[in-house]
Amino acid sequence: MTHSAKSPFSATSPAPVRGEQRSFSLARLYARMRAVQAARGAQRGVTLVEVLIVVAIIAMVAGGVTVFALPRYRESQIKLAGTGAQTIRGAVQNWQATTNETTCPTISQLVQEKYLDPGASTSDPWGQPYTLTCTDDEVVVTSAGPDKKKGSSDDIRVPKGTTAEAE
Repeated sequence: MTHSAKSPFSATSPAPVRGEQRSFSLARLYARMRAVQAARGAQRGVTLVEVLIVVAIIAMVAGGVTVFALPRYRESQIKLAGTGAQTIRGAVQNWQATTNETTCPTISQLVQEKYLDPGASTSDPWGQPYTLTCTDDEVVVTSAGPDKKKGSSDDIRVPKGTTAEAE
């Protein structure tokens, strides 16, 4: 079976265009494609100055986020310390009601006797242990606060109305 039309994949020259005779060569086509790709490759590069500008912009954005996020993080630590102190105070009050005692148990005793969850943290967000103080009618749980110094103005006490002298 013979075809009168030539295959588009043949390496022979195509029909003349508008009276011109063009020669077709795969080697010339390949060389031209490589030249175009090389020119495009040079245009795709990124200079060191452009990279440094992008890094500087990213650093400025990260610094701005830090300025706004850090105070929120500190506020959340203080709230978490208050919540932890309330949980421990409730466990002490339950222990006292169950055992008919007015003394203060230790935090490890509350964990052993299942008044506190063993998986829960028994220290404040700054890694310091809570202080328990019990009187005949009151249980006070204190955290040393962000400065980690007992008796300072940033201490967290539950209930809130108590002072350092009550301890």
